[in-house]
Amino acid sequence: MSLDTVEVAKTTPDQSQPYAELGLKAEEYRRIREILGRRPTSSELAMYSVMWSEHCSYKSSKVHLRQFGEKAPHSEALLVGIGENAGVVDVGQGYAVTFKIESHNHPSFVEPYQGAATGVGGIVRDILTMGARPIAVMDPLRFGPADALDTRRVLPGIVAGIGGYGNCLGLPNIGGEIVFDESYAGNPLVNALCVGVMRHEQIKLAKASGPGNLVVLFGAKTGGDGIGGVSVLASETFDATGPAKRPSVQVGDPFIEKVLIECSLEIFAEDLVVGIQDLGGAGLSCATSELASAGTGGMRVSLDGVPLRDPSLSPEEILMSESQERMCAIVEPRHIDQFMQICAKWDVTATVIGEVTAGDMLIITWHGQVIVEVPPRTVAHEGPVYNRPIAKPEYVDRLSKVDLQLALPKSDEEIRAAILTLISCPNLADKSWVTSQYDRYIQGNTIQSQPEDSGMIRIDESTNLGVAISTDANARWCYLNPYEGAKLALAEAARNIATAGAKPLAVTNCLNFGSPEDPGVMWQFAETVRGLADGCLEMGLPITGGNVSFYNQTADVAILPTPIIGVLGVIQDVRARTPMGWDRANLEIYLLGETRNDLAGSEWANLNKVPGGQVPVADLQSEMRLVDLLLDGQPLFEAAHDLSQGGLASSLTEMVLRHGVGAEIVISGDRAIALLSETPGRVVVAIEPANASLLQGLAATRGIGLEKIGVTGGEAMTINGVSLSIPELRQAFTETFPKLFG
Repeated sequence: MSLDTVEVAKTTPDQSQPYAELGLKAEEYRRIREILGRRPTSSELAMYSVMWSEHCSYKSSKVHLRQFGEKAPHSEALLVGIGENAGVVDVGQGYAVTFKIESHNHPSFVEPYQGAATGVGGIVRDILTMGARPIAVMDPLRFGPADALDTRRVLPGIVAGIGGYGNCLGLPNIGGEIVFDESYAGNPLVNALCVGVMRHEQIKLAKASGPGNLVVLFGAKTGGDGIGGVSVLASETFDATGPAKRPSVQVGDPFIEKVLIECSLEIFAEDLVVGIQDLGGAGLSCATSELASAGTGGMRVSLDGVPLRDPSLSPEEILMSESQERMCAIVEPRHIDQFMQICAKWDVTATVIGEVTAGDMLIITWHGQVIVEVPPRTVAHEGPVYNRPIAKPEYVDRLSKVDLQLALPKSDEEIRAAILTLISCPNLADKSWVTSQYDRYIQGNTIQSQPEDSGMIRIDESTNLGVAISTDANARWCYLNPYEGAKLALAEAARNIATAGAKPLAVTNCLNFGSPEDPGVMWQFAETVRGLADGCLEMGLPITGGNVSFYNQTADVAILPTPIIGVLGVIQDVRARTPMGWDRANLEIYLLGETRNDLAGSEWANLNKVPGGQVPVADLQSEMRLVDLLLDGQPLFEAAHDLSQGGLASSLTEMVLRHGVGAEIVISGDRAIALLSETPGRVVVAIEPANASLLQGLAATRGIGLEKIGVTGGEAMTINGVSLSIPELRQAFTETFPKLFG
């Protein structure tokens, strides 16, 4: 087959091209021809197809995501915002922290181990390209019903992939979530977060500037794995039997990535790069076009220099390959020898494949012939933008009017049974079957991890400066009211940071939704983005970046709208952090915040299969006062735990079981509502009795409700006379996952 060069394309305008098979619409193909003034070559068509995919171009979400910039609060801490590989915030003492969350959903359904593993590898490289040393990962996960056959297929593989890759990299896994719901059957959500640390002066950006500077590809060799992988898989809906297009999922090697990390950090320390970009989704197509687009615009690359694992790869396949553990750097000629010496020291393959030019075109050659000649911005940043039709789904108003006829426990025995049922359900039960597969303490700087409200890492061993991170989303609330659901998820993540004693600083997000071609899904998405933008503006928390994952549905059944919100906070001395559970008797237990009848979208409603009702309305002013109280009162607290899914019943159980110290609880009013309601903006704290008046003063000053509900001690959790021993609580709480997956 003859090579499809630019010259050939100019003389064969009517040649048929498989644009539809590559995921391009007819109007998108026409636009490419208008941009180029001719038909694209097969290599150009490959580049545009992956870069204009939903996953890479955000073509259905851009019009809504602009709100994150338009409504952005002023933040002195924000150093790098939306648009780079990851956002960066100032945490003091000359340190900058970068963090981001991304999805690897569809690849993880097709091949659970490698899909999840390469999701971890990809987000770690995003953090690395900012100039930071990756220091921890987290993994919010969603699955179909816990007892479903396919969940038993994908969950163990996904967990093993996350643990296998992260453990080999030597990165502690400090948090995440596992939630089960029927809507995720066939569409598990695998979201991966990474956090990294650097000094301010070490920040790197993804841009190719300076004509004559060299383009260097370094890391693993390029193979046939992942050709069109995440860029295709994340840009289409699965039918009932699986994906219509099934490209090979990327295959990761964490040991190569570990060496690549250390090699890159040494290169950064010597200040040898002008710009840096990892090769993730869309591979070389993405790295070259984005670097050129963000720089001066001109670049010339020869694919002949790309080291290949498979010499039979065509130029189109080389451009589309999503082989892992690869980076692309822009290096001044005077630094190239030192750059290559460091790569050789670490046994990392490195090849000069091109140079930055004074022009405004990205030119790629193969065996001396030009196969790509495109304006790079049209590939990387000026793809199609769709303002998709939006229609509020019929179910929203219908379910909001549902009178929740929930069966609530009344008698002592019913209360006892309800608590045991609740804490043993898969969404609330102990997750140590999963987390024990992750190394949570490697590197020795993990201060807290699962099952605490947030993960916490020390970033300076002399001053004990640290950061805390939490991820949250109540998809059932988002389904019933996506605007309020997004704000509530933001508030919960910030609250989880504050319970440990960290001050919330910045936000990242991974927005997981069904097909953007469904007007109902787009309404959910638009309302979620509006809610998150409004919430961040009100709370003064900048969004530093994130990810949109569409087409998470099987046939016409979409997942619940699931915006995973990550909040990062700073704590000046990690030794002073507040733990989740109490470790001794004779402490007084208080409930901060007011409890209302909020059972819509609750775990109790879910267990009883009663959907609908009015979700809580986020009171962010109250949430901010609560955060201030938690920070100001932090020296008083011996333990603090957020109330969220499962309400007071679940949180008290977790606090009792954390160190095996019981509690005598007395609650007023309706016991069932008090125990099962999921009213937001509440925290249980334990203090020394001598500090009661100080806490009362803080609560009064901040306008936060305060109620003493008990005292720690004993070998049982007793609530208004209903006693559950620690052994029976522990059995109910811990046996669920081993029974399901062990």
